[in-house]
Amino acid sequence: MRVLPPGARGYILCAVLAAVACVAPAFADSGTPWASVALLAVLYLGCELVKIWPLPGSRVPEGIGSFFPVVLAAVFLLPPPAAALVALPGALAGTVVQRPAWVRRVWHGAQQSTAAWVAGQTYRLLRGPAALGSSGGSGPPGAADPPVWVADFPYVMLPAAASAVAFCLVLTALDGGILATAERRPAATAWRGLLTRSLAPHCVHGLAGLMMAVMWRSPYGLPAALLVLLPMYISCWVFAQYHRERAAHQATIRALVQAVDIKDRYTRGHSERVGQASAMIARELGMAEDRLEVVRIAGILHDVGKLGVPTRLLRKDGPLTPEERRVIELHPEYGHEMVRGIGFLGEARSAILHHHERVDGSGYPYGLTGDQIPVLARVVAVADAFDAMTSTRSYSRARPVEVALAELARCAGAQFDPAMVGALTGAVGRHGWHPVVTSDDDLQVISGGSPTGGGTGAPTLAALPGQGGQGARPAAVSPASPAPPGAGT
Repeated sequence: MRVLPPGARGYILCAVLAAVACVAPAFADSGTPWASVALLAVLYLGCELVKIWPLPGSRVPEGIGSFFPVVLAAVFLLPPPAAALVALPGALAGTVVQRPAWVRRVWHGAQQSTAAWVAGQTYRLLRGPAALGSSGGSGPPGAADPPVWVADFPYVMLPAAASAVAFCLVLTALDGGILATAERRPAATAWRGLLTRSLAPHCVHGLAGLMMAVMWRSPYGLPAALLVLLPMYISCWVFAQYHRERAAHQATIRALVQAVDIKDRYTRGHSERVGQASAMIARELGMAEDRLEVVRIAGILHDVGKLGVPTRLLRKDGPLTPEERRVIELHPEYGHEMVRGIGFLGEARSAILHHHERVDGSGYPYGLTGDQIPVLARVVAVADAFDAMTSTRSYSRARPVEVALAELARCAGAQFDPAMVGALTGAVGRHGWHPVVTSDDDLQVISGGSPTGGGTGAPTLAALPGQGGQGARPAAVSPASPAPPGAGT
């Protein structure tokens, strides 16, 4: 959200007003248990601040989200407006990576407060307070408990589970709305995958929150309730380890790309831009978020096989001989062999191997046709050719974006999958093309809007020295070729 569209501003304002309406009754109600509200709010705030200011000698665990067990415990222990109030301090102080930070903090506060209020209402509707062993309010810690305290198990788990689900539904619904309004994602894909990824973690947090509430209401009181947070901390630590492993994967990918860029100075920065365009196509096609990331990685690593090609061929200024071209055309197989043992790449490996196949069967290395070519390979092929035409190289100036799209459309059905070409055209028309710039200069940037044809007489895809800029240099290109000659990226 670099610049918020008017729709996103209005959406956030509505969320803030909804949150204010949720918490306001807590200040008007004389029965609000302020001691419990303060304790839970401080506890939630402390859990969030630990991620920003870790203890001496420790490090901030990457990828740790909000510590919702405390908020959900508040949902089970307090009236809904008070629970909504508990969520505010921690949400406002939570970790924010992207800018504008203050807008994101306000959004998180409004989002979590509203979700806590809805969860609290759900919990009360299902008679959760009575099942937990309280009259619905919550006095300060240490208040007198009934002589015999028994929570109504297993019934109490039903309202608790329903509340956790309601909490998750509100968060994901609001998240999808902000994606649609702020990032202008299609409504059909803005919410896709959000609930399925979030439901299980929120249910686990709800269980921990219920355990905390049960211990809070028990004769053992607050100290026992705090002990419940220990296993959750261990779970968060395991989750952090997963994210550190993911960061190591990203570092591995980065090292491979840098090695390719150093070896082939003609296409420096090409890999990142192909990954970016591949992700745009995948998102336009409605692929799930996890697969979208695989597509992006496939685009970034599609040329890793160049590491197995002699440098003198990659940097040759003159035409390539048939034998030299055959050597360069081995790079998809080299790349596949290099990454075959890297398990986390998954489906990206097939895209690396087949991104130079053509739908008419004249590509390489295996001459696959149509649907025989993996979907990710067809995505990367279009993104690869698009960046080759729209970025400046030492031997070729960047072509206008609309000319590149028109040329891709001309070659659709013979070289490229028409569905992938249409998806790229739609994505560029909706979001514009703002490439990741590394070393290349004068990259084409186009803002959102329907791309129009133009540039009569401008060089076409056939006039490029090869899809992705590798293979033959300009002197080796036959301008009569209907598509990139050999597409030797």
